[in-house]
Amino acid sequence: MKKIFLALLVLATTMFASTELEEAYAKEFAFLKAQKEMLKARADELKSSNAQKLQSAKNEIEKLQQQVLAKETKSQNLSDALFQAQQNLETMSDDTSLIEAVISQGTSSLKEYGIELPLNKDDYPATLKALFEKSLALRDDLSSLKVEEGSFYLQDGSLAQGKIVKVGNVAAYGVSDKASGILVPAGDHKMKIFTAQPAEDVANALVNEQTPENLKIFIYENVNKEISDTEEKSTLDVINSAGIIGWVIVALGLVGILFLVLRVFYLQSSTGAKTLPTDTLSSLLGSGVNSTLEFLKPKKGATARVLKATVRNLDRDREHVEDIISEAIIHESSRLDKLSSTILVIAAVAPLLGLLGTVTGMIATFDIITEFGTGDPKLLSGGISIALVTTELGLIVAIPLLLGGNLLNSWAESIKDSMEHSALHIVNEYNKQK
Repeated sequence: MKKIFLALLVLATTMFASTELEEAYAKEFAFLKAQKEMLKARADELKSSNAQKLQSAKNEIEKLQQQVLAKETKSQNLSDALFQAQQNLETMSDDTSLIEAVISQGTSSLKEYGIELPLNKDDYPATLKALFEKSLALRDDLSSLKVEEGSFYLQDGSLAQGKIVKVGNVAAYGVSDKASGILVPAGDHKMKIFTAQPAEDVANALVNEQTPENLKIFIYENVNKEISDTEEKSTLDVINSAGIIGWVIVALGLVGILFLVLRVFYLQSSTGAKTLPTDTLSSLLGSGVNSTLEFLKPKKGATARVLKATVRNLDRDREHVEDIISEAIIHESSRLDKLSSTILVIAAVAPLLGLLGTVTGMIATFDIITEFGTGDPKLLSGGISIALVTTELGLIVAIPLLLGGNLLNSWAESIKDSMEHSALHIVNEYNKQK
């Protein structure tokens, strides 16, 4: 019974507690629901606020981007302007350097004529204007024909007083009681009569303000640079300018000409009986060998000697006679060819010596250029003379010796042919008449 009571008590207690719990849950649910609605409203409010802020931020960013783009465009424009300014500055610097160079060159040129031109770096246009004005005035002055009193050297080296007609600063004429004519620079601002072509009539016509029929003029580059007188060079002067090699070539040439003359003499002396008519010899053979020998005895020359040897041996057999003829012709050939090889050797060596002189002269010229440069052409003339004159001398010696030597060789060959032909003709005629 007790247990049933306890169970009923527990059941009653449980039912009472369940009612209170439901009420607590209902209150809690209502509270939570209210919180939920409040939070939802708060969330909607925050969402709306954030959306507005986001839109505002986007607008601000777009505005800032436009400002940045404008700044970049402005910066690019400033960079272009700076680059253009730098280019203008470089151009101005180059132009300034060019102007300063022109002014410097102009003032230097004007200074040679005693004209001073101050350089004002703060006013280049005024300086350039003054430079051109003074240059034009100097040009007019230098291009005019002026007559002034002065002195100049005569051909004998004496100093003469007279009138000097100046054609600008490029030519001059002098007129004095002693001599007149074209003047050329003598060095140190002095003038002298041009000996190669005085042109006295032209000088007198110009000093009297008359127009000469033919204007002979000598245009010089610089009045301070002396013009040397033209000297007539003799043959010895030309050979001397070629140096020792030139004299060697001349000596060989003289020896070659001497040998050429001697060979002409030898060949002329060997041609004594070359023109003996074969008909005469044939008729003489009919009178006998002794009569033929008597006929040939006073004859001189290589052909006559070969014919004598042939006639003396006509009674021998033909083969033996032909050997005798060959031996006689060979013996005479050594005389006919005498000095022939020597002449041709000299003709061949002379151009080689000329080439040696050319090389020697060019080496001397380059040595002078290395030491003194190319400023003074007179210093180079020595080596160039050796180079050219030796070549000329070599050809002058070689050409006539080569031509003469070959002509004399042809002459000697014709003599040899004549000897052989005459000797064989006598042998044939003797055999016919025998």
